[in-house]
Amino acid sequence: QVQLVESGGGLVQPGGSLRLSCAASARFFSIYAMEWYRQAPGKERELVAAITSGGSTNYADSVKGRFTISRDNAKNMVYLQMNRLKPEDTAVYYCHAYYRSDYWGQGTQVTVSS
Repeated sequence: QVQLVESGGGLVQPGGSLRLSCAASARFFSIYAMEWYRQAPGKERELVAAITSGGSTNYADSVKGRFTISRDNAKNMVYLQMNRLKPEDTAVYYCHAYYRSDYWGQGTQVTVSS
């Protein structure tokens, strides 16, 4: 069983930055692929960024060049650095882990508004 706890969300002005963190209670965290998803009101949950156990990354076209996913296996942490935020980035952001099974965090709200 893996527990994921996100933090770092909040209200930010357009053009600003936020760093989301996800703490994982996995015994062998390094073997898990980690992802960040987001869900805006009235929309389906979408994949934002992913990082494999080997450190390869992938991003949604809408965030390429603005968001960076990273992981610290020694601390059981995954991060999402979000720069040049736009109002359309407003959503609840979820941390997701998978290795044979799927695990989700409770989500953290990100609101981009002036």
